[in-house]
Amino acid sequence: MALSSRLFSKSKLIYGCQILLQKEHAIPVRHFAKESAPPALKGDEMLKNIFVEVKNKFETAIGILKKEKITIDPEDPAVVSHYAKVMKTIREKASLLPESQDILSTIEIETQDIPDARTYLLTLKEIRVKRGLTDDLGAEALMIDALDKVEKDLKKPLLRNDKKGMDLLLAEFDKINKK
Repeated sequence: MALSSRLFSKSKLIYGCQILLQKEHAIPVRHFAKESAPPALKGDEMLKNIFVEVKNKFETAIGILKKEKITIDPEDPAVVSHYAKVMKTIREKASLLPESQDILSTIEIETQDIPDARTYLLTLKEIRVKRGLTDDLGAEALMIDALDKVEKDLKKPLLRNDKKGMDLLLAEFDKINKK
């Protein structure tokens, strides 16, 4: 007993579980390890990954720009063509999409599971607002009006997989475009 108590008092870093024997009774004594560092938060890891991705794209673009000689002369078609070629190369190598392709991929991702046309159009409106794009022509309101007309004719909500209903909606859109 004296030996075990001396060992216990002398050692401050005892790990695991020990059983000290005292005559015929076993007394379990548990000692715990030092507290570990808190795990990295998911948000922190996500931000770190985004930063590393953007940094890699930036370094790729800078590397290409260091190799290429760019002359700025908007009057010379050959220079403009070379500039366009360099910018296309940068976009391809750094996986940077032009804004139109980026918007198109966002629309595809955001709307792939939407079954009805109304929710689809409202989602397109949300994407437009998030991107800071304006609807100067009022096309969204006209499209919603056309959808209302088609749904009134069908007497039910228009689903995107309804071929006949979607053809009617596209015909209404064509009438709007002609105006």
